[in-house]
Amino acid sequence: MAKETVKNHSEFEELVENPDALADRLSQSEDFVKKNKSKLLGIFIAIAAVIVGGFLYYNYRSTQNVEAQNAMFQAVYYFEADSLSKALNGDGQNASLLEIADEYSSTDAGNLANFYAGVALLKQGQYAEAVERLENFKSDDYLLQARAYSLTGDALLEQGKHKEAADMYKKAANHNANPFFSPQYLMKAGIAYEAGNNYSAAAEVYDQIIKEYVASSEVTDAKKYKARAELLAGGNN
Repeated sequence: MAKETVKNHSEFEELVENPDALADRLSQSEDFVKKNKSKLLGIFIAIAAVIVGGFLYYNYRSTQNVEAQNAMFQAVYYFEADSLSKALNGDGQNASLLEIADEYSSTDAGNLANFYAGVALLKQGQYAEAVERLENFKSDDYLLQARAYSLTGDALLEQGKHKEAADMYKKAANHNANPFFSPQYLMKAGIAYEAGNNYSAAAEVYDQIIKEYVASSEVTDAKKYKARAELLAGGNN
């Protein structure tokens, strides 16, 4: 490494102190540019295209997101007013949550429309459709994302898919686990397991609440439910 550094330094000194050597090096560089002019031009154009394309796409996404937010205003109003049919299907003048979610799927607003639509579909008893919309929703807000997992579990449970529902409740509980919501989701998981007659799995979930969330308000019920689940599990053996 030291020899290479000395060599490079010597070459630099030669170029500085010897004008002919410097002129020769510049001439070589010029010849290289001339010989590879087309390739270099293509590279520069490609780089410029990527930069410009990225800038245009960013502006497009921003514009689309603003449009989606504006379009959602009336649909969310209907949702909050419990006019779920209008929220989901529109009113003939304003876009529906489903339309916004599909048309603006690449935007934050379109993503949020999937959440609203999923909740509305769940309330209307359209459980399979609710699962699809809620699974399409992705959020960096861990509380909201965990809520989406739990709601997906609700829709699956309504379809009689007990194990899948329990898995979603546990996913909600373990998504940035916290002492406020995780015990609630675990209780729901236990109930889902019991609904599917998997009492041993239910007992394990209740035991997790007892051991990991000792200060939660769910502990008292978890102890009672665990005893019942263990009794039922023993009766099935």
